[in-house]
Amino acid sequence: MRLSTVVLVCLITSSPIGWSAPRVAPSYTVVHGWPTLPEGLPALGNVAGVSVDSHNHVFVFHRGARPLLCFDPETGKVLRSWGDGMFVQAHGLAVDSDDNVWATDGKSHQVFKFSHDGQLLLTVGVKNTPGVDHEHFNRPTGIRVAPDGNFYVTDGYVNNRVVKFSPAGKFISEWGVKGSAPGEFNTPHAIAIDAEGRVYVADRGNGRIQVFDKDGKFLHQWSGKDLGRPWGLDVGTDGYLYVADGGDLNPQPVPGERDHIVKMDLQGRIVDKWGSFGYYDGQFNWLHVVGIGKKGEVYAGDILGQRIQKFVPSRER
Repeated sequence: MRLSTVVLVCLITSSPIGWSAPRVAPSYTVVHGWPTLPEGLPALGNVAGVSVDSHNHVFVFHRGARPLLCFDPETGKVLRSWGDGMFVQAHGLAVDSDDNVWATDGKSHQVFKFSHDGQLLLTVGVKNTPGVDHEHFNRPTGIRVAPDGNFYVTDGYVNNRVVKFSPAGKFISEWGVKGSAPGEFNTPHAIAIDAEGRVYVADRGNGRIQVFDKDGKFLHQWSGKDLGRPWGLDVGTDGYLYVADGGDLNPQPVPGERDHIVKMDLQGRIVDKWGSFGYYDGQFNWLHVVGIGKKGEVYAGDILGQRIQKFVPSRER
């Protein structure tokens, strides 16, 4: 396994930021052999989504058989699965505070809410019917549920907007059009929400993270070569923002191209970074998503690498 040293950078932002404190050693280590796939599921498809519930169970959304999988965080064994024949293109995934599981399907143009054991509770969007109004999506990407139960969808590949809904799935508001100015997007690919309700959007095509209040008011934007091109986001219980930098859309990446996890504080300062392009443990190919466990575990899924990996703080190894 190849672990990088820590890189510190001051990012472009709409307000002044300082320097992050240095670390003396790589702080995360990959857990070899995690997870354990069951008989009948020899491999995962493209891993598009990951999220962790209140019991620290790890939900993975992938583009293969048994597309929604729930793993034991310690053993890596599958506890339950569902979704065969239900999805066209697995994409975003989120588990809310009540342990409901939310998923976006990028090519059926829909969002789904499931109970913890896989019962379908809510569908938003019209199947196989793209659009740009209050009832339709056009290739939605990410989803997150706020502390008040409202949920946000990055309607990303075509419409370049964020859409806010009530807990019952009723349209509340939207913001964003295609562009590069503050509040505009070029493929909003993932979304995260912190404990204060601030909304973080991975503006992948523009190579930046934009931060908004709960109503869509622009607050900050962060970018820089050490942040790279954000594909996935998650805010951990430790109050840090974790970023999946999947690199550029190069079907044949070359050594040295990005593919790493970035850990940031909520003022936009990088405090840690690890990983690289490749197929060995601890490396990625089109790193798509990152999710944070209750004990600080970091779960990362990639598209072309077709796997989910678990990292733990090095002091635990």
